[in-house]
Amino acid sequence: MKTVFLLAFIGILGALAAAGLFMLRNSGGKQRGPKMARALAVRVGVSVALFLFILLSYYMGWIQPTGVPLTR
Repeated sequence: MKTVFLLAFIGILGALAAAGLFMLRNSGGKQRGPKMARALAVRVGVSVALFLFILLSYYMGWIQPTGVPLTR
């Protein structure tokens, strides 16, 4: 389970880095907006998918709360 979460976070950071590179790089006069927007859309999609996977994992019993107390 940790591997799935780690791969998803790496994918999120990779899409964010790609969007940043598209934003900063001058692509020879071409519009950089569509590539950057696509990379950000991928990042949002992977983030939503990770959130839904975490919810599904909790409901299926694949992951459990840690039981960390909220009081001091």
